[in-house]
Amino acid sequence: ADLYRHEPVFREHIDVCADLLLPAMGIDLREILYPPQDRLAEAEEKLQQTKFTQPLLFVIEYALAQLWKSWGIEPQAMIGHSIGEYVAACLADVMSLEDALKLVALRGELMQSLPAGAMLGLSLSLDEIKPFLHDQLSIAAINGDKLLTVSGTFEAIDDLEKKLSDSGIDSTRLHTSHAFHSSMMEPILSTFTDFVSSVYLKAP
Repeated sequence: ADLYRHEPVFREHIDVCADLLLPAMGIDLREILYPPQDRLAEAEEKLQQTKFTQPLLFVIEYALAQLWKSWGIEPQAMIGHSIGEYVAACLADVMSLEDALKLVALRGELMQSLPAGAMLGLSLSLDEIKPFLHDQLSIAAINGDKLLTVSGTFEAIDDLEKKLSDSGIDSTRLHTSHAFHSSMMEPILSTFTDFVSSVYLKAP
């Protein structure tokens, strides 16, 4: 909220993105990001919904990047994870802002339509977690030699959490509504792929 009030460049890009998303989403994302006191609970509930969370992540990351650029910090290379990949691609002129926003809005809506799931953060290597895996669990991310995330159904994650605990291994349940980056996302792939194929993409 302080950035939005005090940094005109940040505010400008939040406003542009929110205005562009309004027709597709039917809601002004600024109402979720900066709600009045009497609507805080409603905004917090919406923040738990993937169809809002994903576009909001994009908008904030994009506006922050533009703020850094206004300070003279120009990226020579970029890397992103999940929604961050779309932000990096947009900043690298792979796709227009308008198309990137359409993609992340559709992505969030499609993911929201899927059955809920869970994710677990672990301080284990890939070799160490492999004996615990089965077809209801997926490696969602490998962020380091001993830092990874597993996604799956609630039942499979509950079971994994218990088995790890019984083995003296700590884990952290992530605050997510779905099992992102897992096989549970497969039902939406064809619809999303069709939409991506309609977007004009350039070399970065």
